[in-house]
Amino acid sequence: MNLILLGIGIGFWLIWRGRRYGARKAAMPLAEARRLLDVPRGASAETIRSAHRRLIARVHPDAGGSAELARRVNIARDTLIAELNQTTPRAS
Repeated sequence: MNLILLGIGIGFWLIWRGRRYGARKAAMPLAEARRLLDVPRGASAETIRSAHRRLIARVHPDAGGSAELARRVNIARDTLIAELNQTTPRAS
């Protein structure tokens, strides 16, 4: 019984720790993300996703690119979409 409770406690601690310390993706500065995806300030989500698709097709490791560059392109997309979602007023 004690081992079960210990296992549950460790499980909850790992979940809490992961959310607090490591669950967030690394962000990059907005200017760098815009420059990497070649999108203007105030670009729509569709424009950002389109630029991401176009660029990731060229830099993906399966297409002969590097994993690091593909990771940076994904982070740029995520950064710009997150910024767009934070600043877009939502209808109530």
